[in-house]
Amino acid sequence: METDIQLSDEEWRARLAPEQYEILRNKGTERAFTGAYWDEHADGIYRCAGCGAELFRSDAKYDSGTGWPSFVEPTSLESVVTDTDRSHGMVRTEVMCARSAA
Repeated sequence: METDIQLSDEEWRARLAPEQYEILRNKGTERAFTGAYWDEHADGIYRCAGCGAELFRSDAKYDSGTGWPSFVEPTSLESVVTDTDRSHGMVRTEVMCARSAA
């Protein structure tokens, strides 16, 4: 696995769109059923918006009914890290790119 991405806050802001920055660097989230990929069914690879690392493949995606993209497994266990998210009155597993996690 490649090493972690080490950028200053200013460099992250220059690299990412405002919504991407909020989600990737501040642990924000898109509103359910609004993101570009929640209802995407095309074959392909899902990559980190921060560093381009391959995280998931479309054949591992399923419809969880939550309004966010859901996957059975990452491309590689080394490509992601997880954290328990207890916000919004529920318990969820937040999955982040291992290279560019805040």
